[in-house]
Amino acid sequence: MYVIRHGETAWSLSGQHTGRTDVPLTAHGEDEAQALATQLAGVTFARVFSSPLQRALRTCALAGLAAHVAVDPDLAEWDYGDYEGRRAEAIRAERPDWNLFRDGCPNGESPAAVATRVDRVIGRAQALTGDVALFTHGHLGRALAARWIELEMAQGRHFLLGTASISVLDRDRGGPVIASWNAHQHSRPV
Repeated sequence: MYVIRHGETAWSLSGQHTGRTDVPLTAHGEDEAQALATQLAGVTFARVFSSPLQRALRTCALAGLAAHVAVDPDLAEWDYGDYEGRRAEAIRAERPDWNLFRDGCPNGESPAAVATRVDRVIGRAQALTGDVALFTHGHLGRALAARWIELEMAQGRHFLLGTASISVLDRDRGGPVIASWNAHQHSRPV
């Protein structure tokens, strides 16, 4: 499974939690997404799935895979509830020990609910033969990694995921492995 995070948005740049708010890519995010086309050119995907949110769908289109995409609501970003649009620093000023992957969000999704969605994605992908592309989001991608290697959701906090990055979840000797994580060849101009 190729886990591909969407390109930069104004909120990913500012560090705001962007769950269900449907923000577009920035101009730099569009450039990042176009660069993915070259990086993915040598891969033939059996299936391509995307979150229904425009930042993921646009990234998929600019990466050259829109003709083959199926929208999968389970790939949508975490529902941050009351924390939507807020930065982690502001949340931790009120709740110093808060951890999204352990605590979830008030009036949003719990880690267990996200784990259920992610487990469904993994199950569907495993039922297919060949490489699968998943265009998704930062925290949801981190949850995918944790669940893929059979960790509890709380461990997702250990997997940082940059914009327009490509990660590969695979199998080795029958067991799940992270073959590549957070890879990208582009960088933000200084």
